[in-house]
Order: sequence, then C-alpha cells, then structure tokens
Amino acid sequence: MAVAALNTLDTLPQTPASDVKKLGWRGVMKVVARSGKVVVTNHGRPEAVVLSTTDYDDLLQEALETRARKQAALDVLSRQFDERLKVLQTREARDKLRGILRRPIDFGGNTFTGNEF
Repeated sequence: MAVAALNTLDTLPQTPASDVKKLGWRGVMKVVARSGKVVVTNHGRPEAVVLSTTDYDDLLQEALETRARKQAALDVLSRQFDERLKVLQTREARDKLRGILRRPIDFGGNTFTGNEF
C-alpha cells in the first residue's frame, strides 16, 4: 500500500460553499477527480474535506495499521510487566518482604513524629 501524502488544509485545493451550490456535486467531484480531495470553505474558513474513496480507504487502512502497531507494542509491554511482576509473587519474595517489614527501623537515635516522618 502506498502511503498517502500528508497535506495541511491550507495546501489542499479549496472551493467555497457557494461554488458547491452553483456548480453542484459534479463540479466538486471534478476537482476531487483531479486532486483526490478538496476543502470546502465557508466565508474563507475550512468546513469540510471531500476526498476520493481511494484516499479515504488509504487513510482508513493507515489508521487500522497504526492501531494494530500500537496494540502490539502495548501487548509487549504488558507481557514484560507481567514477567517482572512474577518475581514478586514468589514465596522467596514474600518472605523477604515480611522480613524487611518485621525488622525495627533504625532512626539513628532520633524520634520522628507527625510531618517530620
């Protein structure tokens, strides 16, 4: 699949909404046939982009592929996290943590209270 060129709205061909009314759908589709897409403006502001079904299908395919890549990356991270977490779920890890928590804490002879602690 060819990657569609990314263009900002101001670089695309434009037609005012009044031309859409005046020229009709066929007029708009002639511009789309030439350039693949056209921005319809209202009082100089972009309101809609009309694009060819080919461009739409390309954009949709790219979006789906991007979603799949992101999901695959999240799946890898999730598996890595689960593997690292397994270590903490062993009996040895539990016993070590209990031992640490049962030991008295050495504050070097100081007493800490409230916000100091």
